[in-house]
Amino acid sequence: MSQGSNTDFILAVEGLTVSFDGFKAVNDLSFYVDQNEIRVIIGPNGAGKTTVLDLICGRTKATDGSIRFRNRELTRLKEHQIVKAGVGRKFQNPSIYPDLTVFENLEISYPSGRGVFGSLAFKRTAEVVARIEEIAGRIFLSEHLHTQADLLSHGQKQWLEIGMLLIQKPELLMLDEPVAGMSVNERRQTAVLLREIAKEHTMIVIEHDMQFVAEIADKVTVLHQGRILAEGSPEKVKADPKVIEVYLGH
Repeated sequence: MSQGSNTDFILAVEGLTVSFDGFKAVNDLSFYVDQNEIRVIIGPNGAGKTTVLDLICGRTKATDGSIRFRNRELTRLKEHQIVKAGVGRKFQNPSIYPDLTVFENLEISYPSGRGVFGSLAFKRTAEVVARIEEIAGRIFLSEHLHTQADLLSHGQKQWLEIGMLLIQKPELLMLDEPVAGMSVNERRQTAVLLREIAKEHTMIVIEHDMQFVAEIADKVTVLHQGRILAEGSPEKVKADPKVIEVYLGH
C-alpha cells in the first residue's frame, strides 16, 4: 500500500466534518484509499458510516474539509457531476426497476443511454448486448436475463443493482450493507463477486457482518461518533481492545 503524498491515492478524505443542528455526525475525518482497494467501514449505529458515503457522493454537503477523487475536489460538485467523475453508489435497499427484466434493467443503466437525448437515440447494438451479457455473467444472473426483476430473490436483486453500477464503469463503487438479508450461500457468492470486481475497481463498503468483512476487506476503518476509532487489516481491527469495547463486544 502506498503511503506517499496524497496524489498516490484514488480517494483522499481530509478533515471532513458535517454538522446537523450543531451535532457533528462526522467529525474531522481523514482517510485515504488506494486504487483497487476494498475499504470496509464498520462501527455502531449512528457512527456516521452512511453519512460518509452521502458526503462522498454529494448527497450531503460537508461543513468543512475536503474530498479528493483522483485529485479532483468533489465537495463543490453536484451529485450527477460526481457520478460522471466516476463514483457509483448503491444504497441499502435495491433501487431496481421491478417491472423490467434483468436485461432491461442493465440496458437502462448503460452509459450512452444517459440524458434525454441519449436515451432517445439509444440503439441496442451488438456491443451493448455483449456488455449486458458479460455483466449478467459476473453477477450470477445469466440464466435470468429475461426474468422480471421483482421475481428475483432478495440477494439476486442486490446483485442486479451492483451490475447496474458496474455497467457504468465507475472507478469507485460505494456499497451500503450489500449482504444484508442474504442467505449464507448468497453472501459467499457476493464475497467472490466483490473480490473479482476489485481487480478493476476500487470499493468502499459499509458492513457489520464481521465474517464477511474478513473475507473481502483489504483495510477496515472503524468509526465511532463520527471519528476514526481504529484502522488496519481485519485481523488487527478485530483484536483492538477499543473496537471490542465499543463495537464487537455487543
